[in-house]
Amino acid sequence: MLTLDNLEWHAPPYHMRFTLHAAAGERLAILGASGAGKSTLLNLIAGFLTPHSGRLRINGADYTAASPAARPISMLFQEHNLFSHLTVRDNIAIGLSPNLKLSSEQRAQLQDTAAKTGLADLLDRLPEQLSGGQKQRVALARCLLRNRPLLLLDEPFSALDPALRIEMLDLLDDTCLRQQPLLLMVTHNLDDALRIAPRSLVVDNGQIAWDGATSDLARGDSPAAALLGIEKHR
Repeated sequence: MLTLDNLEWHAPPYHMRFTLHAAAGERLAILGASGAGKSTLLNLIAGFLTPHSGRLRINGADYTAASPAARPISMLFQEHNLFSHLTVRDNIAIGLSPNLKLSSEQRAQLQDTAAKTGLADLLDRLPEQLSGGQKQRVALARCLLRNRPLLLLDEPFSALDPALRIEMLDLLDDTCLRQQPLLLMVTHNLDDALRIAPRSLVVDNGQIAWDGATSDLARGDSPAAALLGIEKHR
């Protein structure tokens, strides 16, 4: 599904190089210290950064130089990227139709997703009237509705309280079971990784330093656990 072959990007003092293969339907958590290169990795995959060398393939096709709009990808940013002049309803709808003209089926899908993300009573509000957690849910709802084969999430639950975080993880789990996208999720929360992603990557110093089972990482059974400050269970 996704192949990164020595995908290299540098902007001094940063020099990053990524090699990765992931299959359709897999769920991968991406962990690492701040500044290690996690968001850069997602931005290279999404096309918001142009690699200096290497190749990026999706389903065998070369997307190395493709624009973000040409890639079969949905991405949730840390900054939410909501349109300030659009209501919550339209910010979600634009993920389905850029001209905001939805079919009756699409409108029903929007209402269902809004209900599941706790946004049903907020659809007529503008982003400036929302809390940080509510904005994050709007951006997540838009991503989930797009139903693309590759789903990239950059700290999707960072602004949510623990109870809502669990609800959103359950919603993401249900969506992945139904749609079977390849999921890559950047997180600082190992519990989130354990809940949603059987496989984890640890990024360190601009490269994938470890790739393996999330359960092994949580037990401290790998050298990468030290990079995350995880002590081996006795």
